[in-house]
Amino acid sequence: MTLRTLPQALLICLLLQIGSAFFSTSVQAQGNQPVTTSEIGIGIGGANYKGEISPNYRFLNNQPALTVFYRRDMSNAITLRGGLLGSHRIFDDKSFSDEAFDERPLHAYRQAELKFSLLELSGVVEYNFLDYYDRSQSPRLSPYLFVGIAGMLYNKKLYMAGNVEREFDTDITVAIPVGVGLKYALSTHWNLGLEFGARKTFTDKLDHLQAPDFPENIANPHDNDWYFYNGISISYTFYRYNCPPIYKKRPGLLD
Repeated sequence: MTLRTLPQALLICLLLQIGSAFFSTSVQAQGNQPVTTSEIGIGIGGANYKGEISPNYRFLNNQPALTVFYRRDMSNAITLRGGLLGSHRIFDDKSFSDEAFDERPLHAYRQAELKFSLLELSGVVEYNFLDYYDRSQSPRLSPYLFVGIAGMLYNKKLYMAGNVEREFDTDITVAIPVGVGLKYALSTHWNLGLEFGARKTFTDKLDHLQAPDFPENIANPHDNDWYFYNGISISYTFYRYNCPPIYKKRPGLLD
């Protein structure tokens, strides 16, 4: 072994040691967990949008949103969650606007408003900082982070200077959900949750103000749109005891 290859060999050995420790810890943690859980839940909150019309997150721009989800624990720290999120304006005059930025010449000139509805299907991975599924804890709670992937069906209508600039149009896009939350066990089966999440999209078409349909002094072609969800949820936990399989002695080939 030459001096040139020695650092690469040491790095490979180090990575193998870290990997073996990680996997052995994961297997042991799973083996010590006789119960697996799954949850179904419902949440209510607000959906928001950030783009050309509303360049910063504004709490007052939230419109009602409802979500249903299914969650399953994979280990003491990792849970998987699938969810369906929907948001629609309740009042017809409810819209996203940039009225808070009227002091800016561009927004004052544009006078744009957006009516927006969405339906999102997502799958995320949650990382729990505390052992939330240890029922001996009191109180039983954990903050968590999540990241995943989502598909969104959305419908939008654009007004400029009080007139309809673009009629209702339906489109689909892909987004990356990421955010933080807090889980709190109300009882053995019932759970309360708080969550704030951002969705980075790969499109600039959520608000109809995309280039080249509009000149660059109206729409920014270098910045994709975002949308958000923040809300509260309640869920019900199902427990399953993992009984060991029935042992059956089978003779080997050399027995």
